[in-house]
Amino acid sequence: MACSVGSRTDQTPQCTKQELVSKLLHLHFKDKKTKVSGDALQLMAELLKIFVVAAIRSVRQAQAEGLARVDVEQLEKVLPQLLLDF
Repeated sequence: MACSVGSRTDQTPQCTKQELVSKLLHLHFKDKKTKVSGDALQLMAELLKIFVVAAIRSVRQAQAEGLARVDVEQLEKVLPQLLLDF
């Protein structure tokens, strides 16, 4: 599951969500022979997407408050929306 470098000008690797999630999971497995089912990869990809959206909301909340950093307060303000996403 190698990521190929696209023809875009920034040369960032082009990976599918499942390939990326699989690579992230395998980075933290102690046993390199551990396998992950396709359904588990889809679930993890969806969970990661939800948490990334929450992080983006936190950044926007911090920017709206004129802050340069996201603090616990901004995370607490977006947590209700995160819970509704589930």
